[in-house]
Amino acid sequence: MAIDLAEIEKRLWSVADQLRANSGLKPSEYSRPVLGLLFLRYAESRFAAVEKELRPREGSRLGPPGPDAYKARNVIYLSPEARFSHLLQLPDGSNLGRALNHAMEDIEKHNPDLADALPKNYGAVGDGILRELIKLLAPVEIEGDAFGKVYEYFMGSFALQEMQKGGEYYTPSSIVRLIVEIIEPYRGRILDPACGSGGMFVHSADFVRAHQASPEKELSIYGIEKVSETLRLAKMNLAVHGLGGTIKDANAYYDEPFSDLDGVVGKFDFVMANPPFNVTGVDKDKESVAKRADRFPFGLPRADNGNYLWIELFWSALNEAGRAGFVMANSAADARGSEAEVRQRLIESGGVDVIVSVGPNFFYTVTLPCTLWFLDKGKRAGNRADEVLFIDARHTFRQIDRAHRDFTDAQVEFLANIVRLWRGEEIEANWGSDELLATSGLSDGYADVPGLCKVAKRSDIEAQGWSLNPGRYVGVKAGEVEDVDFASRLENLQEEFERLTAEARDWETTIASNGARIVQGAWDIVK
Repeated sequence: MAIDLAEIEKRLWSVADQLRANSGLKPSEYSRPVLGLLFLRYAESRFAAVEKELRPREGSRLGPPGPDAYKARNVIYLSPEARFSHLLQLPDGSNLGRALNHAMEDIEKHNPDLADALPKNYGAVGDGILRELIKLLAPVEIEGDAFGKVYEYFMGSFALQEMQKGGEYYTPSSIVRLIVEIIEPYRGRILDPACGSGGMFVHSADFVRAHQASPEKELSIYGIEKVSETLRLAKMNLAVHGLGGTIKDANAYYDEPFSDLDGVVGKFDFVMANPPFNVTGVDKDKESVAKRADRFPFGLPRADNGNYLWIELFWSALNEAGRAGFVMANSAADARGSEAEVRQRLIESGGVDVIVSVGPNFFYTVTLPCTLWFLDKGKRAGNRADEVLFIDARHTFRQIDRAHRDFTDAQVEFLANIVRLWRGEEIEANWGSDELLATSGLSDGYADVPGLCKVAKRSDIEAQGWSLNPGRYVGVKAGEVEDVDFASRLENLQEEFERLTAEARDWETTIASNGARIVQGAWDIVK
């Protein structure tokens, strides 16, 4: 009898509960061991299936297939001692933590793409807990896409547990899916220069599979991540989903780490990202920033804020027909001064495609609303070069609980179909968006809908001071009243408040750490 996916998630979350209750590990420390066990459980399922196919026929002189044969089928090679079934059968009294660490080391040895990616801190967990965790996982059979969903559920749940900094490695799946559906990455090179745990790549692959093609053949994946621990999560996430790619430990403001491409500028068909908002302290005097007009073609903003540096990096990485989709702070849409000058030049290029407002509470770590920006260099040569489509999706959501929202499958498809209608493309009807289109009056083709969507000419945008705030163009539904300037100002103030609060937390942690060192030093002197 098939088990319900929600029941699987509930059962497996008890694995994390075991660690939380019975070890001294913090969420940031126990998340990787649990994800590592999930990874190993699924890796063996895929390995065993391919092993049967590759096994030499009886009487054949051929030896057993080696790691390359499995890699050719996008499967992780597992030596006998590195398999979940082997660990399950180890007798009581065995050093299970050491065996798990050795298993992870062996997997990395035979699968170079996973070098330094897998957890090796199982000795800190304790053998009794590890044995219970393995027993909990043993009877669970999860296949294909279902496993990917469970793995993603765990990634999101750990981000919620950790709260602070969680958003740096995890972007909610419904946001990622909407970005993917709008930029339509059917084939080509994809870059995420702030790739976190790699969710943009995973959902791009899902998009390709949904359109009856193989992502392993159609997509070339490139990522940049400057936090080593998060980079390891990304490599595990790609491996779990049977994907290969090049993910580099680097800082995207300054580095172009892909030697096979000879840089980043102009090399990508698609760019997707959820960059950190409102970053300060970027060194604009560095040669890779100050003297690289090709990387920052609209000029360097004078404000000490990284938002527009990211936007220009995304733009410059695209080839002449490339598309980009990314999450951006609401304040960027109306930022003034030198940032407004950069935004004007970007709009005048004709490459701004779609701007989508998203309501609050979609992210685990902040309550702020955000904006999704979409750029399309290929659009500049067409009849839409003078237009930008604005969508207000702030009233489109599903309430998960009191503090969290997402988009349903139908809502993602509905919002993406608005864009397809405007582009003159065929709509998709796999998730029941027909009713939403009909309710909005869009069954027969694209039309401006007050409170939902509006196509603005460049002259309209100029009249609004080059603002990219959808609320200034979309308006409100009949019978509703909204003060756009007040709402925008309030959101910007809230964004600034949350940024300062996050900085205060960072300072609090630093001060506490320094204080502990001083106290320890004093005790050392006394001794």
